[in-house]
Amino acid sequence: MPELPEVEVTRRQLEPLLVGRRILAVTATAASRFFLTPPASVRRRLPGRRILGLDRIGKHLLVRLDSGDRLLLHLGMTGQIFGAGAASVRLMSSTAGASLSPERQTGGFAGDRHTHLRLRFEDGGPDVLFRDVRRFGRVQLLRPGEPPERLAQLGPDALEVRAGPLAAAVRRRAAAIKAVLLDQSVLAGVGNIYADEALFLSGIRPARRARSLDAAECRRLAGALRRVLRRAIATGGSSISDFVRPDGTDGAYQDERHVYGRTGEPCRRCRTPIRRLVIGGRSSHFCPRCQR
Repeated sequence: MPELPEVEVTRRQLEPLLVGRRILAVTATAASRFFLTPPASVRRRLPGRRILGLDRIGKHLLVRLDSGDRLLLHLGMTGQIFGAGAASVRLMSSTAGASLSPERQTGGFAGDRHTHLRLRFEDGGPDVLFRDVRRFGRVQLLRPGEPPERLAQLGPDALEVRAGPLAAAVRRRAAAIKAVLLDQSVLAGVGNIYADEALFLSGIRPARRARSLDAAECRRLAGALRRVLRRAIATGGSSISDFVRPDGTDGAYQDERHVYGRTGEPCRRCRTPIRRLVIGGRSSHFCPRCQR
């Protein structure tokens, strides 16, 4: 599932593909849970609008239009937003439903039945596509002044987390610290991968009760969260499953993971096998020696 780093990488690469361009036409699939705004309304209201800016709020993208409308996008679990013609083995193989020969891996992606939104532009440049196999992504077109309810309950952005506010947020929480980090009302943007990684870097076990953390541990955890999120952005995010950057390339953070998805493999610090447990229905990975 794309987390803050993947969404920020997407924002940075999408910005030059969107900002300043005027939408000519919109193609959208039939009404479904993917569209919080009916697709017919999206098709009617977007053409003719110029894109003024692209922001990230937690795991959401917010496209600002010259009409005052805003297009809210969420990648969900398997969402991919990219420019038309992006060459990606990950995209092309999933479309074909099989592995591809080397000569077929270089072709540009042209869309398929999982491509639910396509924006065409007046300048004739590359279309922008939103593809989502499982349809957990979301598209919502907000009118000027309409409050984005999906964003109203989000906590502060995880890239800006500080020890004091984090300590205050966990002080009365009896839940496991891993579960608290995944609560978007506490921090916006943290998901399973980077919660595990930050807890490892700060030496804290994911099952620890949040309220048991002292001030020093909260300082370490806040610093670890900022560090791992920034490193993941610098390396292009994690392409463990479905994530692909808008230019069709994979991220590289998955090659640097300390614990996430490495059950049974040796810890990179102490060589103790990494363990896995389930917290709140989510897999959690940790080193039993390095984390207390």
